[in-house]
Amino acid sequence: MFAKLVCIGSLAFAALAHDSHEQKPIAGPHKGLWYQGFNNIPGDGGTQADSVFSGISTFGRLPYFPCLASDEEKYDIAFIGSRKVRFSGGYNVPLDANPFNSWAKVLDCGDIPVTSYDNAYAIQQIEQGHNLILSRPPFTDATKAGPSKKGKTLPRVITLGGDHTITLPLLRSVVAAYGPISVIHFDSHLDTWRPKVFGGAPTTQASINHGTYFYHAHEEGLLANDTNIHAGIRTTLSGLSDYENDGYCGFQIVEAREIDTIGTAGIIKKIRDRVGTKKPVYLSIDIDTLDPAYAPATGTPETGGWSTRELRTILRGLEGINFVAADIVEVAPAYDTNAELTTMAAADTLFEVMSMMVKRGPLSAMGGEDAVESGKKGLDGEE
Repeated sequence: MFAKLVCIGSLAFAALAHDSHEQKPIAGPHKGLWYQGFNNIPGDGGTQADSVFSGISTFGRLPYFPCLASDEEKYDIAFIGSRKVRFSGGYNVPLDANPFNSWAKVLDCGDIPVTSYDNAYAIQQIEQGHNLILSRPPFTDATKAGPSKKGKTLPRVITLGGDHTITLPLLRSVVAAYGPISVIHFDSHLDTWRPKVFGGAPTTQASINHGTYFYHAHEEGLLANDTNIHAGIRTTLSGLSDYENDGYCGFQIVEAREIDTIGTAGIIKKIRDRVGTKKPVYLSIDIDTLDPAYAPATGTPETGGWSTRELRTILRGLEGINFVAADIVEVAPAYDTNAELTTMAAADTLFEVMSMMVKRGPLSAMGGEDAVESGKKGLDGEE
């Protein structure tokens, strides 16, 4: 009987809704799924979501808006990418912040549509799509000076991806806005290999792949001089020349095994000393930074990696660094466990990144002649 009543009620509601032709499309998780206004929920915001598996699939149950189809909505932080990396949202206790209830307007902008048949054209599409989202005025402090080359404040963009190759077009987009950028790269692999060493480079298109994109980024002048760092490295090499080439590309290396001797605090110090806290920084996180026990669903797993707790601790130690954009990549949900360990680890990692961005405040906080000048001239790595 109850099922019949629910069915009848649903049909009646549908009929009433159809009678009106002035409906607006839902732009995110339906407001009816949120209990605010119906109950007094204890906590900082008084907001409680329905089950994480219900509603439209967005990161952190953020409002969804097709940012590439319209510029009507403004934002301070935009998410782009995989619907499989989900997060329920909440308060970040170690960082003492709730990035879902703060000064920042955060949107899930969906995917950048790319072709599956032409890698070169897909890379171009990613760059253009990302730059369209990155270069718009933000919701907060849009008229204030910021660190971009044009002296403006821009929104931040976080990209969720698969193949790490996408970092190259993302860097091209970021550098178009900020100039040569400092990079913090969490990975088990260097990804600075010369194309002839990694893949043989039979064609120009084949030379750009998930192991060579930083080599190309250096050759294109996208990387700031001597302010870039890898963390979590434990890859096998073709020879010691791989390390020499990596240094040529402007990177310092923190190996995964160093955690046994200097701990998380020592790793945090190395990263902070390398990139500083005054210049724009791009953050790229390969999920294979984690040991396969914590993130098995990735393309090139390497044993001997960090735990999820260790990675999150290190990330939180980077609070105060000026992250203007970030990505997390090499997450392959189709190969995950039934418990979804990898996508859960990726979502929790992004939660830390998002929390740090919110705590740092709008990028207008970096505004001024010094920040703008660094974007014009390229970064020198000095504090």
